[in-house]
Amino acid sequence: MEYKVVPLDPTFDSKTATTTSNDGADYLERFIKHYTSQGWIYVRVESISTYVSGSSGCFGAGSTPGYTSVKQMVVFKKE
Repeated sequence: MEYKVVPLDPTFDSKTATTTSNDGADYLERFIKHYTSQGWIYVRVESISTYVSGSSGCFGAGSTPGYTSVKQMVVFKKE
């Protein structure tokens, strides 16, 4: 069994009032169809989170807090 994991990074403008959940569903459907047309079989979407350290800045000026970043990954398989 061979596996392929691809980051899911839709480019929606959250400030645009016309973006709907249907846009997200359509994007995911096209994304899956793209890879299945290459012989891959869709398995699932996984979330991966990581902690990004903050910065202390220069003598405290410009410091930024740390935060958790969550990425979505789509898993495909091929026999």
